[in-house]
Amino acid sequence: MKIITEQSELKKEIERLKSQGRTLGLVPTMGALHAGHLSLVKRALDENDALVVSIFVNPTQFNNPDDLVKYPRTLETDVALLQTVSNDILVYAPEVADIYGEDVTAVAYDFDGLEHKMEGQFRPGHFDGVGTIVKRLFEIITPNHAYFGEKDFQQLAIIKKMVDKHNVPVNIVPCEILREENGLAMSSRNVRLKPEYADAAPFIYQTLKTAKEKFGTERANIVIEWVESQFKSHPLLELEYFVIADIETLETIAHKKENTLYRAFVAVYADDIRLIDNIALN
Repeated sequence: MKIITEQSELKKEIERLKSQGRTLGLVPTMGALHAGHLSLVKRALDENDALVVSIFVNPTQFNNPDDLVKYPRTLETDVALLQTVSNDILVYAPEVADIYGEDVTAVAYDFDGLEHKMEGQFRPGHFDGVGTIVKRLFEIITPNHAYFGEKDFQQLAIIKKMVDKHNVPVNIVPCEILREENGLAMSSRNVRLKPEYADAAPFIYQTLKTAKEKFGTERANIVIEWVESQFKSHPLLELEYFVIADIETLETIAHKKENTLYRAFVAVYADDIRLIDNIALN
């Protein structure tokens, strides 16, 4: 396994691979890897001749400076975890200057309004940071295929939009949410949960599953009210938002329409740890 910290060296490796006609996959991460990341890595290895896994904590997507400071940096552990899957991976683990130079700022993007929904309402500027780093990685690595988990479904939609609007020649591959045995969506934040909150957190997915059942027979607003009441009475978990939205526009729905796919999205605070999840409703 080769760990590369400078894009100039990475580009030489990629040029060598592509000169051999090899297809290239990319799994972008911010490190603190877990089994959910590894599921993306395994799929990318299956579907490409070569793979780059980027490990970079991107400063421009943190609207809360404390979150940036607290975010775990575990490169040695991450590399060891990747080696349990394959040694035939290029790991790109740059410093901030290698990505941004001296101008550590995000580009202001227009994602046709997708950036203003849900996460965008509570994390101003977040998706500008996401768009900036992902586009930069695509420019440096020039992958054929890039793999993203559906846990961050809104981010996935925004990256697809960015690729489409800027004619970036990469295929975006959505990957299903990987869950703990108790149903909690795998996340780097889970390890920071205090024991009582870790025990409570599976309630999030249990509620989503019941909401999906209810959505089959009841109006959207009834389902939303039910979910809100469930969290209002929960002693530990605080609901930030619960939304039912069209998966294409991410517009919150008032009434169900035929031939339209919907998804439920939730953000919850477990003490000071913010957890997000979502589920397909039809």
